[in-house]
Amino acid sequence: MTNNRTYDVIIIGGGMAVLSLALCLAKEGKSVACIDRDDPQVQATAKFDGRTIAVSAGSAEVLKKAGIWEGIKEKACPIRQINITDGGSPTLLEFLSEDIGDESFGHIIENRIVRTALFAAAAKQKNLDHIAPQSVTDFKISDETVTVTLADGKTLCAQLLVGADGRGSWVREQAYIRTRGWEYNQHALICTVQHENPHNNIALEDFRPSGPFAVLPMTDDENGNHRSSIVWTEHTSKRRSAARISEEDFHKKLNDYFPDFYGSVKKISPLQTYPLGLIHAEKYISQRLVLISDAAHGIHPIAGQGLNLGLRDILKLTELLKDAEDCGAPALLEEYQRARRIDNMAMIFATDSLNKLFSNDLLPVRMARRFGLKAVGKLPFAKKFFMKQAMGLRG
Repeated sequence: MTNNRTYDVIIIGGGMAVLSLALCLAKEGKSVACIDRDDPQVQATAKFDGRTIAVSAGSAEVLKKAGIWEGIKEKACPIRQINITDGGSPTLLEFLSEDIGDESFGHIIENRIVRTALFAAAAKQKNLDHIAPQSVTDFKISDETVTVTLADGKTLCAQLLVGADGRGSWVREQAYIRTRGWEYNQHALICTVQHENPHNNIALEDFRPSGPFAVLPMTDDENGNHRSSIVWTEHTSKRRSAARISEEDFHKKLNDYFPDFYGSVKKISPLQTYPLGLIHAEKYISQRLVLISDAAHGIHPIAGQGLNLGLRDILKLTELLKDAEDCGAPALLEEYQRARRIDNMAMIFATDSLNKLFSNDLLPVRMARRFGLKAVGKLPFAKKFFMKQAMGLRG
């Protein structure tokens, strides 16, 4: 990479959405620079990020376009059934993928596996420069171009700058784009567990007063041990958080939360904690600049759709840019914002409402939601709608 090199698109940020976009654009013939402050070798370890992602059937299209899906699909566990419960109740609502003629609602896969595949693909893509670890100190935008200054003094130019640097986006801040949002006073506890019996490709969402307790099926390990990932939501103010109790008490509580068919359950990875909140940029675009994924919108994980929203940003942006002579043309960016704002606002409203409805132990509310869940199960059109949403599909 030489000083003052010119690209079609420069992307600032790390993570899976960033390299997915970079690969999708590069495969459409665009020259792309992706600037990531974190070391790829560190990012590919479970210690850096031990989470899993739920890739919906619709969002898998992005990973196919990026050229990595076929290589990692066998390491991803398909979801063929979703069970909804309320505070450890019997199953109130059951979704079966076979009911809408598809093999699965989506797949659960470890973040590190996806990252490793993306890094390998990026290294082979000729018109893509993955510049990492490296940080950006400044960028200047003119009518014709964007100039980015790196910490080592090099400068890069492009038609378009993409901010994909997370909820605390530096790019968004430098562009003076304001946000709206709030904290949920909840945090998510995430780890991998091993259980005695197979999960049968079932994902569980148990709505509890402190927040949802989700069990996401994973592939068996190399020794044939059955595994799942959990996302355990708690109120931040809770005195005896599961993150601070003894290992013995943690496993007792864990087994109390799991349905009996899993058998004995134990934690097999470090427990990671993430604060939960909502953030939404007032606009996604500025002159020759666009925000995607968490830099534009960060939602509650109650429906597991955060990354999928980011991947849908990528699909739309790639579609608009692939034949563009000027990737930063105002009309093009306006079209991106119009298209993505509707979808994102709908998901923000849905996840925020679901969290408020289900993170509540008032008896009238609890009775109403249980009645509502049972009612959805008896209405085929409503059930089909929710299953399509879970798959990231429309209609």
